Amino acid sequence: MKKLTLFVCTILCAVTLSSCGNNDRGDGSGHMYDVSILGNPESLDPQYASDSASNTIIKNLYSGLMTTDKNGNILCCNAESYTISNDGLEYTFNLKKDNYWFFDENDNDIIENGEYFPVTASDYVFAFRRILDPAMQSPYSENFSCIRNGSNIISGKALPETAGVIAVDDYTLNISLDYPSAEFLGLLATNAAVPCNREFFYSTKGRYGLDDRSVMSNGAFFVRQWFYDPYGVNNILYMKRNEANLTETNEIYPSYLNFTIESSEDDIRNMFKAEQIECFTTLNTGGLNLKKYNVESSGAVTLGLIFNPDDPYYSNENIRKALSLSIDRKKIIEDADSSDVKEAYGIIPPAVKLLGRNYRELVADEQFEFYNIEEAKRCFEVGKAELQTESLDGTKILVCSGTIDSSYLHRLSENWNELFGFYIGIEEVTPTEFSRCIAEKDYSIALYPLNADYNSGISVIEQFEKNDCLKYSADGVEIMDKIRRCADVSELIDCYCAEESRILDGYGFIPLFYKNSYLITQKDNEDILYDAFTGAIDFKYAKNYR
Repeated sequence: MKKLTLFVCTILCAVTLSSCGNNDRGDGSGHMYDVSILGNPESLDPQYASDSASNTIIKNLYSGLMTTDKNGNILCCNAESYTISNDGLEYTFNLKKDNYWFFDENDNDIIENGEYFPVTASDYVFAFRRILDPAMQSPYSENFSCIRNGSNIISGKALPETAGVIAVDDYTLNISLDYPSAEFLGLLATNAAVPCNREFFYSTKGRYGLDDRSVMSNGAFFVRQWFYDPYGVNNILYMKRNEANLTETNEIYPSYLNFTIESSEDDIRNMFKAEQIECFTTLNTGGLNLKKYNVESSGAVTLGLIFNPDDPYYSNENIRKALSLSIDRKKIIEDADSSDVKEAYGIIPPAVKLLGRNYRELVADEQFEFYNIEEAKRCFEVGKAELQTESLDGTKILVCSGTIDSSYLHRLSENWNELFGFYIGIEEVTPTEFSRCIAEKDYSIALYPLNADYNSGISVIEQFEKNDCLKYSADGVEIMDKIRRCADVSELIDCYCAEESRILDGYGFIPLFYKNSYLITQKDNEDILYDAFTGAIDFKYAKNYR
């Protein structure tokens, strides 16, 4: 009865708010967006959360010093302006004075005195200290290790209070670095770099980000209601426009965001087809009439083959090298939809941007192409001799269902069978089963979707350090440290290129395809922004003309 009452109240509230707020100025504003997220957000703590459901809510709940536009350009957000010292070690940010924290103390949806107050430089200081604090165990700590004394704090050799982040006054923030970092401004545009109010954080008594009364907004929307029962249905997270941050120069177009929490992408896809929700994200557009919808694609995923390091055959480098050199990628996808997949020779996917341009425009990955049948055959014979075997047993490539058209892999399998005389099949499994098999090393070969935590080549490369199934050398940490210390974009590009070559030379990850991920929206919507790396959907500027 309690759940039923909650659900009925939610529906009545949604209907009432929708009818009084839709398209209130005739410019697409005022709409209540119905959306679904896959799974309950793990946490709405920006310095900790990393799943796509959390990222979407956090993106609409908070804002930081910097932001990125849809072209990948880094722009000021809550920073009015900034300066960088000539040596690249000192960043000074002048904060806007019209960005406010809001917490609806009495739950009446009205902004009242005492419920909002300015975001100050101290809120950023506290956030960065939390990221670096080893007790916090933030997954983003290494990203910000360039901050002065950051590495010492992360390793427990210094206190978080010694970080080079200082509030000069309420609206002036100074950040000092141990070494210049070409990607530091981009880091400040990520979810992890948004502010955190110290007093509110401690008032939640350890529940910060875990329920609708332990989050406070400084962004476009605030959380009005968050209900989740893992054994029930009608799970929702409901957000309302944060009027405290609505000004003539800071537009927030939708009035409400109504998220249902679903357990499978199939359920979300069916709801979208039934026009129950406005948009959804996917790797697979199969079964959709794309002419009916707005489609935004982003080549943010590199699909490549990985090998079980404990496998008696594929732990042999010459066997892996033989398989790699024998792959004619263009032939495999010669009749493919070029807007969905493209042959991949490098590691970093095209959607990664530097200076507002796609990385693959700056570094053409054809330089990594080494298709050589005769050398492949030679390596295969050498590998068999090292293994003291006349042939290899048949196996299967583990594939996460819905990732890619399996016919491409069947062509690859047929080619290997013809060249090397052994059978490799395809085994498609659910996302949950795929994750289990990878974690438990229950595979010989797998097609692995390589993605980044944010739009950065560093984030792509560091996956080989963070994920056990991708670890390829003992000095990976040293390489990552070198990349993080690149002082300018030119040096960064050279480091990326060298690191791509080094990974490929180990044949532990064999790139096959660059794969698009998609944001699909109903036709009457515009300006819904999608970050294909974090999975976040940003509704601040979204317009609906129904």
